[in-house]
Formats: sequence, C-alpha cells, structure tokens
Amino acid sequence: MQNKLWREYIHGKQTLKDLSAKYHRGKKWINQQLNSVKISSNNLPNPQPIVIIADVTFFERSYGIVVIREPNFKKNIYWKEVSTETPDIYWQARTQIEQQGFTLKGVVIDGKRGVKEVFLDLPVQMCQFHQVAIINRYLTRKPKLDAGKELRKIALALTDSSEKEFTFLLNSWYEKWKHFLQEKSINFETHKLHYTHKRLRSAYRSLKTNLPYLFTYQKHPELKTPNATNFLDGTFSYFKTLLRIHRGMSKAKRYKVICEILKN
Repeated sequence: MQNKLWREYIHGKQTLKDLSAKYHRGKKWINQQLNSVKISSNNLPNPQPIVIIADVTFFERSYGIVVIREPNFKKNIYWKEVSTETPDIYWQARTQIEQQGFTLKGVVIDGKRGVKEVFLDLPVQMCQFHQVAIINRYLTRKPKLDAGKELRKIALALTDSSEKEFTFLLNSWYEKWKHFLQEKSINFETHKLHYTHKRLRSAYRSLKTNLPYLFTYQKHPELKTPNATNFLDGTFSYFKTLLRIHRGMSKAKRYKVICEILKN
C-alpha cells in the first residue's frame, strides 16, 4: 500500500487531500505512509567511458540540486543538494564520478562562469539553448536597434548552423557594426565617457567568447554529445511542477521525492 500511495503521490501528482479522499483515510495517516517509504538505490551502469550533462537548478533562493546525467544511457549518475552554484560543486561531482570508476569523455554545460575550467581537459559543449537565452537577456526578444535585430537573428540560427557558417555570420556582423559598437556617450553627472551600446557589446562578446565551445558536438560526432542540456531541463521542470503541487512538504520528503525521480 505504501508503494502504491507513493507512486500516485509522485507520478500521479496526487495531493494528500486527493489520496485521503480516494482511500478514505486521514491525511495524517497518508502522510505517515509516504514518510515510511524507502527509496531503492540508483542502479548505475558499469564503470566505463561516458559523456555527461552537468547542471544545477534552484527551487528557492538557497536550495538547489546539481545533477550529472549520461545522455546515451539516459541515466542520472550523480546528484546532490546545494545552496549555491560554484565550480567547486562540479569538482566534487567529477571527483566522485571518477572515483566510482567512470572515465569522462566529454561534458555538456550551461555556460555558468568558471564551470568549463573544471572540464577543460575534455571536449566541452556549451548548451546552445542557454547561449540563445543569454542573447535574449541582453537584447530582449524584440531588439530596437538594427544591429541588435541582426545579431539576435544570427544567434537564433545557432542550432541549425555549422561552426564555419556561424563564425562567418558573426564575423561579418562585427565588420558591419564594429564602429557602431565603439560609440561612446557622456555621463553628465560624472562627466565620464561610457560605451553607448553596452548590452549589444555584451551580447556579441558572449557569442565570441563561447564560440570555441558551441560546436564541440560537431567536432566529435563519435562521442554522441548532445548540443544542449535539454535532457535535464525537462526533469527540472517536472520537479518544479511537482513541488508546487505538494507545497509545504518537509525538506526530508522533498529530497526523497527528488531522489525517486532522478534514480529512474
């Protein structure tokens, strides 16, 4: 009965109230049954060379989880609760995975500052969809400047481009707009000059800086590296939906719910 209630609570997204009404038992009794469920261990593949997707998501200001997934096996091989996202979190994850006997062949990351340095001895693929999201933050989805409209259009073509094609488009854009990017304005309070189009410059710099890591999946087709962290993004969205449905659960139960989903 406990396992049945647990499955309905997690995978059926049934609340305590729903389960109480269905089984004609009090919510306190239902909750006791759920708290008594034991989560089985994660069945990892045998140690071998693997490609990984590494990412962190936060459910509240200082509570998140780092997850490492092997996309070809469709298996999460490591996860841990975290309060911040730092390179050290990824160092710890990598160390534990390698201590278990796995050899890393490549990694997909979301571009968080400092993280790629943890994996620079490997082929690093930056998530192309995160790169587009960065451009949208700088330029918005509806840029007003012609230069911004053109740069965003180039960014949106990222997933359908080869490295050669994309590099040509980006370099051509820069040659067209480089003098525009150098324009400066004066701050009448401080009487100091600053770049007029700072967000446009930041968007271009982001693409230029990350370019060596945006097409790794094309350079190493034998690794079957994804071009994005979407495998994890879908799981993270499911988490957040489920935790909204089950608002108010204890921290212990919240982590047990997370473990139940990630071990499958």
